[in-house]
Amino acid sequence: MKNRSFLTKVCPILSHFFKKLLNFVTMRRLLTRVINRVLLGEQFKATMIGAEAEIHTEGRRKLVVGLGNQGMEGTRHSVGMAVLGALAARLGVADCWHGDRHVSGDVILTEVQQARVVLLRPRLLMNVNGVSVARAAGKYGVKPEDILLVHDELDKPLGKISIKHGGSARGHNGVRSCIDCLQTDVMPRLRVGIGRPAGKTSVERHVLSRFTTEEQKVLEAVLVQSVDLLISQLSQQDTQSASSPAGGRRAAQHRKKEEDSTAVI
Repeated sequence: MKNRSFLTKVCPILSHFFKKLLNFVTMRRLLTRVINRVLLGEQFKATMIGAEAEIHTEGRRKLVVGLGNQGMEGTRHSVGMAVLGALAARLGVADCWHGDRHVSGDVILTEVQQARVVLLRPRLLMNVNGVSVARAAGKYGVKPEDILLVHDELDKPLGKISIKHGGSARGHNGVRSCIDCLQTDVMPRLRVGIGRPAGKTSVERHVLSRFTTEEQKVLEAVLVQSVDLLISQLSQQDTQSASSPAGGRRAAQHRKKEEDSTAVI
């Protein structure tokens, strides 16, 4: 009887708590979406108009984005930026970064085996990286299916990388922002494992922390393999692609297979 009485008192409290928590998460996502749209706004339209001539004369391009937080490039959450830096170094253009206020990011225009490629490091917080990506896509005339996002992945251990061909954000706020701003989820992604936190360390503290000395040794091998995989992806001929942003989710459903590989340590 006592147990039943206790449960009768506790259950409503727990129910109320989880409802509040759900409302908080929902409101946070809604607020982020509103911020994405506001930041795009008129400046995005101006960027599109100003770059119209460039879009029609330069031909098809691909965009590689290192997702992360500006000023926190050495953290786990910004490992995508580290990969992009390694790619720029491999291509011999590491000193060619220049700020582009129209896209709110640092940009390099280069080529990978005759394919025109734009490298982008957003200057915005991770949760609104999509604003920078959408602006760059508009300015340089890049289709969503030709945008390759590089980001950290909690559900893969450090040393593991994989290609994901479109689909949901899987809880990653930077990817969610890109999907919201581009209004499609067809963008392929290079997911770089950072592993989940050990012990009682919170996820937020874990992703915003820096790699340990031992982890740095693993990361060096990961960066090499990530660049190899990126160059392979960028060099591939376009055998199939989604026809429009509106068909994004349907296209993603037909491309669920992931190419997993483990860095040699």
